[in-house]
Amino acid sequence: MLTLIEKVLFIALAGWATYQGYLAFDRIRRILRRGRGGEAIDWRAALTRAQSALAKFITLSPTWQMRLGPSLWHAFIAWGFTYYLLVNIGDGLNGFLEGYRFPTSGLLPVVDGVYRLLADLLTVAALAGMSALLLRRFALGSKDFEFLQSTLVHPKARAGIRRDSAIVGGFILFHVGSRFLGETFHLAIPGDVEFIRRPEKDVWQPFASAVSALWDGMGLNTLTVMQHVFFWCALGSILLFIPYFLRSKHIHIFMAPLNFLFKPGRRAGQLEKINFDDESLTQFGAARIEQLEWPALFDAYACIMCNRCQDACPAHVTGKALSPSALEINKRYFLNDEGAAIAAGKESSMGLLDFAISEAAVWACTACGACVQVCPVGNEPMRDILDLRRALVLMENKFPEQLQTAFRGMERQGNPWNISPSQRMEWAQGLNVPTVEQNPDFEILYWVGCAPATDPRARQTARAFVEVLNAAGLNFAVLGKSEACTGDSARRAGNEAVFFQLASQNTELLNEVLAVEGGAKRRIVATCPHCLHTLKNEYKDFGGDYDLLHHTQLIAELMAAGRLKTDPTRLAQGAANVTFHDPCYLGRHNGVFEAPRAALQGAGVAVTELPRNRTQSFCCGAGGAQMWKEEEHGGERVSHNRLNEAIAAGKDTLAVGCPFCMIMLTDAKTAIKTEMQIKDVAEIVAEGLAK
Repeated sequence: MLTLIEKVLFIALAGWATYQGYLAFDRIRRILRRGRGGEAIDWRAALTRAQSALAKFITLSPTWQMRLGPSLWHAFIAWGFTYYLLVNIGDGLNGFLEGYRFPTSGLLPVVDGVYRLLADLLTVAALAGMSALLLRRFALGSKDFEFLQSTLVHPKARAGIRRDSAIVGGFILFHVGSRFLGETFHLAIPGDVEFIRRPEKDVWQPFASAVSALWDGMGLNTLTVMQHVFFWCALGSILLFIPYFLRSKHIHIFMAPLNFLFKPGRRAGQLEKINFDDESLTQFGAARIEQLEWPALFDAYACIMCNRCQDACPAHVTGKALSPSALEINKRYFLNDEGAAIAAGKESSMGLLDFAISEAAVWACTACGACVQVCPVGNEPMRDILDLRRALVLMENKFPEQLQTAFRGMERQGNPWNISPSQRMEWAQGLNVPTVEQNPDFEILYWVGCAPATDPRARQTARAFVEVLNAAGLNFAVLGKSEACTGDSARRAGNEAVFFQLASQNTELLNEVLAVEGGAKRRIVATCPHCLHTLKNEYKDFGGDYDLLHHTQLIAELMAAGRLKTDPTRLAQGAANVTFHDPCYLGRHNGVFEAPRAALQGAGVAVTELPRNRTQSFCCGAGGAQMWKEEEHGGERVSHNRLNEAIAAGKDTLAVGCPFCMIMLTDAKTAIKTEMQIKDVAEIVAEGLAK
């Protein structure tokens, strides 16, 4: 189809675009290598995630968690634009090879037909999707893309994001629309290709065939010229657009699937170990962008700037300065400005707190993982924030003053409440609770945790759970005075030194206590999801590989085995009229959703779901060491927001499965002055035990 001159121009333009693309991706590669661990990316491990990454890329499964309508429009664009990677190659070959029609030039008519059908349908879908999203953003004024005034946003971003969306959206309409129109002029040329027979047109391209009828009556020369014009509009535009495209947010089309492929396999709350025995370490945490982990730099390029993480963030929802989306956006704009220098090995000109996120926002994070869970491209902004906390605490000794008491208590007394270990067993007075010294042949180790051992309200959960264990005749023991805090709050607050101390001593103790001849494993059960998460996922770096259960999992297991008999008539008034709150560190971080519901149902309780439940559950406000400090300034308390949602459900009792949630929501109950009862699952089950 193309003339010789056109072919020469096309080759020259394609060569220039390829070179520009190479420069952009090589720059990104060198930037990623500047991130922590960037020189040791595990390529073999990435290959094991190929199937999962491909599935997410094709199905766009992470996007369907919220905003169903916009997600559908976006899917039309994503699927259409992905297919256009093939379509553009095919059109290029069609232009260069006389008499050839991609893919088989009529040798396999069905293959050719299916290819054209998909191109026709996805073209229209992409045009419709892009039009809908542009109308939503610019005509309907969606609030999804706004930031709070208190949120730190890069000076170029507030206007730049909107301008970028308009430019790229307009380009997609122009590129896809030009290709579509070019195809309609091709279909209007009589007998141009053997499988086109006027007036039927091409049955495999219903939309293009319908539009091609508009060109009936045009002369052959005009049709041919128009076909050439739109060929250049379609393919020429994408080649010219590549340099801008690779600096815009729409580079996520390439970077998002790569992010799924190369992102290290780990749970959202699972942090890397800092080895304080390594004297060569001079930097702890991240104060500058190049000190972040390399996946955190990848996140900046994968970010689609959709603000879904912001909508899910409990700090942002309650009016705090934190926006996980703004953090990633600020990183991207900064890398666009200084990426060349960073790629060349130079130090960035500003610290993260100067351009990426404010200090108030850093300390507003509850480490709930909602931003990680909801991100459609696999970003982990929560990890950046915890890395920043490490730098503030360990390098600058800067943190909210209220955390000092918790730090001192964990360091000196082994618990953030700062009580003596001699008081550790006071919660069990009057109960049959053997220690490991008294019962060395135990089957289950009950890790009580600091809150159930110390806080008056949380103690009731521990006592109720022991009633359940004894009713089931379970052979268990506790560590008693030897038990210390797992260090979860220290780690989430950035005090990795205290966490290192606690984790080291706890793993040494547990490895000794849990040892059984023959290598069999004893199980640990915890009533606190924060303890469960830390012991199960983070102590592995310290030589502790343990079989962990949440207490609701063990209760459900005992019920299924027939070892617990319940009588719903024994439940306290209102205890059977329940809605359940999923704790972040039980559900979202560790995937335990069914066990607490099964335990409640086994006690004769009909559970009503809250609007935000399971992976979309809303935080109680205690995580990320918020338990030990004043909540950052905002519109309302996180715990009040969650309790008001539970009250609106119209139930008598809110069931929980975490002592932190119990404490926060009970305090909220006092402030809000509601009659709603707040009980742990174990308390409800204990009430309903048959005599």
